[in-house]
Amino acid sequence: MVEPKVIVISDRRQGLPYSKGLRASELMVTGLSPYRAYQVAEQVEERLRERGTPSVTTDELDELTIDVLSELAGERYATNFLKWREIGSLDLPVVILIGGATGVGKSTLATQLAVRLGIVRVVATDAVREVMRALFTDALMPTLYTSSFEADAALREPPPRPTDKVIVGFREQTAAVSVGIHAIVERAAVEGQSVIIEGAHVVPGFFDPSEYEGRALTIPVVVTVEDEDLHRSHFVARSTGSSSRPFERYQRGFPNIRRVQKYVKSQALTHGIPVIPNYSLDQALSALIDLVVERATAALQGGIGPIEGVEATNG
Repeated sequence: MVEPKVIVISDRRQGLPYSKGLRASELMVTGLSPYRAYQVAEQVEERLRERGTPSVTTDELDELTIDVLSELAGERYATNFLKWREIGSLDLPVVILIGGATGVGKSTLATQLAVRLGIVRVVATDAVREVMRALFTDALMPTLYTSSFEADAALREPPPRPTDKVIVGFREQTAAVSVGIHAIVERAAVEGQSVIIEGAHVVPGFFDPSEYEGRALTIPVVVTVEDEDLHRSHFVARSTGSSSRPFERYQRGFPNIRRVQKYVKSQALTHGIPVIPNYSLDQALSALIDLVVERATAALQGGIGPIEGVEATNG
């Protein structure tokens, strides 16, 4: 068999050849699944070969990609690709903060989003809490040594009625972990490195995105699971193939987890932070990507400012 001739991207360093895999990874930023992105990249290659030219410029390749995207995936994906290409000139690190109660899918969404956006640093706030445990003893900061939905058990004194002690404990733990979150965002701004921070301790009101204006593009968002049965089912999936004890603990603490979710969502709405309900991974991921593209586009146009307090939907 005669191997097909290599199509060179002429204005790239050393005339690198067109790669379906690389183009597919670049296309995932639009919200396309890896499979669909590869289909588009493959079709782009076919059309390049039909042209019979040995080389193509980056602009010509992008224009062809946009045409194929419009035909195979739809205008929405073509628009996202076009916007993200423009965003490439934004000389700011992107810091995405994903909050939400235990079991709403933050870690999975953060990992998938990192792959789509090409961000190599993902930090969980539980890891921040573990580091802080090494610095502060149980006697000094007892709430650091409990789960986010069990921090009420570590309160030194019960709060006055009718205060919700679950939320009081959670707030105390969040306030401590937020110190570490601020340090990570500050370092990202100084180093110019994009990062995704996810965890129950990313709570609106405990950080101010405007502090980093001009140094980093901070995009906070809260993820929820509104349906109780669906939320509970996430813990069943977590316990598959492992000990049932964690699942039993989550089941016992589920009412507290729901109370924490209600509190975090109310904080988001109060502070104008988008709320994305996680009905399905694909829809929530698509909504997250749309949010990032929208905020980055606004920043590119000089419109960095408070995020409008509109609850996001997965329609």
